[in-house]
Amino acid sequence: MRKFINELGLIIGIEQNVTGHLEKWLSGLGGFASIYLCYFVSHLFVKDSAALLLVTSTGASAVLIFAVPHGALSQPWPVIGGHLISACIGVFCQQHIPNTHIAAASAVGLSIMAMYYLRCLHPPGGATALFAVVGGSSIFSLAYRYAAFPVMLNVLSLVFCGVLFNALFRWRRYPSYWFHHQYAKEYTTAKLNSSDIATAISQEDFAAALQQMNSFIDVTPGDLNDLFERAVHSARHRNKRL
Repeated sequence: MRKFINELGLIIGIEQNVTGHLEKWLSGLGGFASIYLCYFVSHLFVKDSAALLLVTSTGASAVLIFAVPHGALSQPWPVIGGHLISACIGVFCQQHIPNTHIAAASAVGLSIMAMYYLRCLHPPGGATALFAVVGGSSIFSLAYRYAAFPVMLNVLSLVFCGVLFNALFRWRRYPSYWFHHQYAKEYTTAKLNSSDIATAISQEDFAAALQQMNSFIDVTPGDLNDLFERAVHSARHRNKRL
């Protein structure tokens, strides 16, 4: 029965939660502080209930920045570029596509494509684009100012808060470059040949390494193991050609 439950958990995607209680509380506290700041900024430019609704997409960004600070989708360029580009696309669709349903779908679809090509893929950007189409008259009246005020101020406030808050804790350095740069100085890599590495490291070792990091990493030990095996296979294939 236990084996079945574990297998079911893997099938439906229940992640292995390896973070400590402190990490969970810090993530929630960071999210609270950042959204409070964003709502304050939004309310300066949009006076009605749209100000609160406008924060919804940055709320999703706050989850990434404070719960997954080292994730690729959480870094400053994806956050800033993803929101700003999507905001502009959303405004364009709202102004030039009369049918709201088509405009909303086009805004999200085009935003995804643009974020991909500009290397700033950030899921909450889709919500920013969508809100530009369905946000109502107070948002429509802003036109392209919507991208600058309050979207730009919101995301800059969010990133600024993320940098300062996470800097208080050495294992949460943000952007991730500072985190990886820090740990690169602390750990040395043993000089092993490819065959030694293939037999020395297992999926359990990846799980242990993730737990030692005490930070939510959007990857599973199984993913790392598969990636490692593919890298070793590629290295062996490359060495045979030399």
